[in-house]
Amino acid sequence: MIIQDMTQQEIKEFLARATIGRLACAKDNQPYVIPLSFAYDAVSLYSLTSAGTKVDWMRENPKVCIEFDEIVATNNWQSVVVTGIFEELTSEPGHIEARNNAHRLLSRTAEWWEPAYVKTISRNHVRPLEPVYFRVAIIHTTGHKTVAS
Repeated sequence: MIIQDMTQQEIKEFLARATIGRLACAKDNQPYVIPLSFAYDAVSLYSLTSAGTKVDWMRENPKVCIEFDEIVATNNWQSVVVTGIFEELTSEPGHIEARNNAHRLLSRTAEWWEPAYVKTISRNHVRPLEPVYFRVAIIHTTGHKTVAS
C-alpha cells in the first residue's frame, strides 16, 4: 500500500459525494469536534444543525476545519480535510438565496434535516429546537488516498 496526495479534481469529486464530515472548531485554545451532514457546491460546504456549543464557538471564532473520509479497509481509504470560514445563514434578507441553496443541496440526502429537529436532552436539560443553517467558505483542501503498491 502507498499513501498519495489526492489531486484537486479528486478532492472535488470526493466532496461532491461526501455527506458526513467531522467539524472541528475551537474556543480559547480548546478544540471541539462533532459529526455533521454537509453538502458541497464547489466553493462552500453547507449544513443544518441545532443551536449549541459548536454554533456558539463558531460565532466567536469562525475558523473551522472539516474532515471527511471513506474507509473500505485499512489499506483502502480516502481522507479529505477542508479549512474554511463559518458563516451563519440567518433569515435576514441578505441570506435568503444562500439558505435556499443550502436547503436545495442538503435535501438531496434522505433525512438531512433530522439532527437539527430531534429533541435533544443534554445534562438533563431539554435543548430548544433552534435550527441553524450555515456554510463554510472553503479556503484550502488537502486529501490523501491509498493505492495498491
